[in-house]
Amino acid sequence: MERLKERILRDGRIKEGNIIKVDSFLNHQIDVAFLNEIGQEFKRLFDGEKITKIITIEASGIAIACFTAQYFKVPVVFAKKAASKNIDGEVYSSTIMSFTHGNEYTAILEKRFLTSDDRVLILDDFLATGKAQLGMLDIAGQAGASVAGIGIVIEKGFQGGGDKLRAEGYNLQILAIIDSMEDCTLRFRD
Repeated sequence: MERLKERILRDGRIKEGNIIKVDSFLNHQIDVAFLNEIGQEFKRLFDGEKITKIITIEASGIAIACFTAQYFKVPVVFAKKAASKNIDGEVYSSTIMSFTHGNEYTAILEKRFLTSDDRVLILDDFLATGKAQLGMLDIAGQAGASVAGIGIVIEKGFQGGGDKLRAEGYNLQILAIIDSMEDCTLRFRD
């Protein structure tokens, strides 16, 4: 998606430790019109997959999932990163190591929202090492749900997570792949 690459180059900021900040349009301040385009693109990429639900992890994946879900006309279900008093009933859970935050957390999704009748699309803003996606695949597996695919806005291709998911045969669709971030210069995969 060329407009995404242009937007990353214009508004993204590279930080130490292979971190790219796109918080001015994607995951802190949200450019609603632009996310609508992203939702349309995911609809195009996964059209015909008979998706019944879109799943993601709080917080950055929620807006992307919602904009996409309107085109599939399905609900969004998100895994929470912390237990709370409003979790009601049994849950699926998976322990995930966050590359960005450098800590481990347990993603929790209530069982009543995901079943073996579901065919899910997993969406997220970033793919680095693939730990978050593996956690969501684990949750989908616990529910017996089938996975139609995984959609990612930005993959950091040099961190290997996408390669692992592709090798496992998942329908992985990426809108922009960054191959390197050396010397504060982004290089995209064609």
